Amino acid sequence: MIRQLLAALAFVSAASLAAPTLGRAQTFKVEKFDIKGEGGTDYVAVEAATGRVFVSRGTHMMVVEGATGKVVGDIPNTQGVHGAGLVTRYGHGFTTNGVDQTVTMFDLKTLDVIKQIKVGPGLDGIMYDEADDKIILTNHSRPIGTLTAIDPKTGDIVATVELEDTAPEGAASDGKGRIFINNESKNTIQVIDAKTWKATASWPLAPCEGPTGIAYDARTNRIFSGCSKTSVVVDASTGKVVASITNGTRVDALGWDPSEKLIYIPNGGEGNVTVVHQDSADKYTVVATVPTFAGAKTIAVDPKTHNAYLFQPERGPAPPTPPGAPPPAAGPGGRGRGPLGPIVAAWFIVIKH
Repeated sequence: MIRQLLAALAFVSAASLAAPTLGRAQTFKVEKFDIKGEGGTDYVAVEAATGRVFVSRGTHMMVVEGATGKVVGDIPNTQGVHGAGLVTRYGHGFTTNGVDQTVTMFDLKTLDVIKQIKVGPGLDGIMYDEADDKIILTNHSRPIGTLTAIDPKTGDIVATVELEDTAPEGAASDGKGRIFINNESKNTIQVIDAKTWKATASWPLAPCEGPTGIAYDARTNRIFSGCSKTSVVVDASTGKVVASITNGTRVDALGWDPSEKLIYIPNGGEGNVTVVHQDSADKYTVVATVPTFAGAKTIAVDPKTHNAYLFQPERGPAPPTPPGAPPPAAGPGGRGRGPLGPIVAAWFIVIKH
């Protein structure tokens, strides 16, 4: 009953914020499923061919049936996993495992591990560049961030590119031999030539701050960069910012549905998703703000079903700090969160349009 009520409230909220300029209501229905399990999360990835969604859980990767929220598999021993790259044409999947600095190559059908690929420190983002037939990794390595290209058929590393930032995030391909990388610290997009594996340009993204998620629209030759508070649209011919979009905070990915012309920007800070319609190449209208769950900051869109997927664990109260105990150790970048409470639910969230 609670789940149905949440979905109904989300449906009403999203529909009420539809932009009248589009001439028709943009309605979105939210469903939430508690898929249980332990571990935090980072990225989700959807396999359009099967509708399965791969959900990172810290030390393992859960596989969920997108339409029903049913857990259908699990890939163990992916220590510090961030995300998954899926290559249907070869039947291979890949996960980025930050703790042991490896990529797990697995069989998409059976989920059996094929091999562990030693890559190096800072593993984070991952995507499949279909046009260039490469798995692309973006690594928060030191002293400089890197891009790693892997042959999706063999699992061999074929190239490593030094970037201008220690915090490269999302990557997207234009299908014509260029790969675009969001640099979170420098607020830039770098352009990588997929033939020479050299950086050919760096484009500033102001007013964007902290670009993370990225997508490319071939029809208009536009790049979408998800940023905290203000996301941007970039002309991929000139590198110029041609439009900005107001959204929330703690954005860490971005979804794009090309046939529906909808951009999904997940706002982890506010616990919602800003949905944006592409009216033309340089004009964009926010059509809905869809409530999800606080902390849900990554997203994946299935281009076949048009469903968008998020995931976020819900935690109970943290245990009290014993008297006289030292303060918690700082995490990466000097940040420390202290002890976390137990996971009381694991929300797999589906936005249907």
